Amino acid sequence: MKFSVNHPCPCGSNLKYKKCCQVFHKGKVASNALELMKSRYSAYLLKDAKYIIKTTDVNNPDYTPEFDSWEQDILEFCNASEFRNLEILEFIDGDEEAFVKFHVTLYIQNNDQSFTEKSKFIKYNNTWLYQSATFE
Repeated sequence: MKFSVNHPCPCGSNLKYKKCCQVFHKGKVASNALELMKSRYSAYLLKDAKYIIKTTDVNNPDYTPEFDSWEQDILEFCNASEFRNLEILEFIDGDEEAFVKFHVTLYIQNNDQSFTEKSKFIKYNNTWLYQSATFE
């Protein structure tokens, strides 16, 4: 996918990507779990598997030290998916633990698919990480 930094950010912020999620993809640390969640969504859309891995907690069920195979799995999912819409439903902020509930619409294998996820984020060494999720 060809994507310009001047396009609207995929996370739905109404800012240009270069002023929004790109700053996180280039190394800025998210100040809260909502910023991290939205930047991870954009990373999936942009097939930035390294960012997804970097922002995942070691206690996440998908975490593996086999980074090469994990990266390939992420890229296979991204290549098979068209990310169509992100809707934030709820954000519960906290000092060390936070939750973001959101709804995503994807296009996979000629079908529209959607799901609602409540993601749990933890703060480790002043950095927010994606830890786990429940689906509704």
